Amino acid sequence: MNLLALLQEREALIVDEATEALARSQLTHYGQAGQSWNRQRLQDLYDLAHASIAERNLIPLVEYMEQIAEERFATGFDIHEVQTAVNVLEESIWRQISQNVPPDELAEAFGLVSTVLGAAKDALARAYVALASHNKAPSLNLTALFAGAAA
Repeated sequence: MNLLALLQEREALIVDEATEALARSQLTHYGQAGQSWNRQRLQDLYDLAHASIAERNLIPLVEYMEQIAEERFATGFDIHEVQTAVNVLEESIWRQISQNVPPDELAEAFGLVSTVLGAAKDALARAYVALASHNKAPSLNLTALFAGAAA
């Protein structure tokens, strides 16, 4: 089965597995958001990743990830939480590729998925860094440490 056929045929399974993996990650904000909300967010990301692979166009996905960074940053999500959400989706796709794509197509399939989701994670990270540079990040405030007092 080629990659596009796999992504079409195994969509529900991939998104369901990613949703379950995200729940097992026990991330504060995703835990509070609930499984239905999480599944829809993973489905949205899946749809854009699938379209990016099919159309060989990263622009809509990169723009989406920049928007997600703004939304999640504004609501207090840590970057590792959002990166984990992308990672669980990527892992679920990889699992399906390794089980269903012919060996002679594996390199291209893994390469396409890694490129697309790598671009998504890169856009997310760049946006988070830009947002954090405009705000004082509590994790970078070392005043209490150097003053010899607890925060």
